Amino acid sequence: MAPPVLHSIHLHPVKSLAALTVDEALVEPWGLAGDRRWMLVNGAGTAVTQRQEPRLTGISATPLPGGGVELSAPGREPLAVAVPEHSDTVVVELFGKKSEVVEAAPAAHAWLSGFLGAEVRLVHQDEPSYRRPVDPAYARPGETVSLADGYPLLVTTTASLDALNALIARGDHPWEGPLPMNRFRPNVVVDGTVPWEEDGWRRIVIGAVAFRVVKPCARCVVTTVDQSTSERGKEPLRTLALHRRSGTKLLFGQNLVPESTGTVRVGDAFRVLG
Repeated sequence: MAPPVLHSIHLHPVKSLAALTVDEALVEPWGLAGDRRWMLVNGAGTAVTQRQEPRLTGISATPLPGGGVELSAPGREPLAVAVPEHSDTVVVELFGKKSEVVEAAPAAHAWLSGFLGAEVRLVHQDEPSYRRPVDPAYARPGETVSLADGYPLLVTTTASLDALNALIARGDHPWEGPLPMNRFRPNVVVDGTVPWEEDGWRRIVIGAVAFRVVKPCARCVVTTVDQSTSERGKEPLRTLALHRRSGTKLLFGQNLVPESTGTVRVGDAFRVLG
């Protein structure tokens, strides 16, 4: 078997919109540069994701110089959204926890609300260095996260996806497989390991950047959303429930916290330190 390498890198400039595949990315203390620094919220200030609105898969966000994004969707004129110039923050709720963010220009709210047919607002995390601490049960003092679900990065492996797809093929919804990796919305994907090897990782290095592997990733209904059509199915949750359950959690992938910063590139060497 060839040595393990970094197979692919994925950014999500706006949380829960379409993913963007890139050849390289800068690892910052709170995640990949440009990953999940923007998010949609509803009129009550609560995060809107594919859990509530699978049609978000139909919107793309392309990074712009300076941290802005260009929104695009079928049948709509693209809209460039700059990082807000003002510093007035608002409090929003993400998974039951409060966080301060800055609102985008009203044109962004109108564009997104028009696409979804429901009131939403676009917000930006202005200060990732201190706005959202990582769960202290898994973090060191001062470690923070972007607007990702809970941890700076998510790693998956091609071997484990192949193993999962083999299980789906033998299950009661085989027509739903094989599933692509984008169902799991990882940041980094590793090739050249054995299936489920990541369960035993504690520290890893990609290129020259080191990470702590802090906990398995518990999966939700977002994994059942076809990222091309926005349609929901049953898999992979049915199969994960049978083969990858830990208590009430259904597991695929591992959450990471960077121990250093630097650029990772597709093809970089991958090593397990412990």
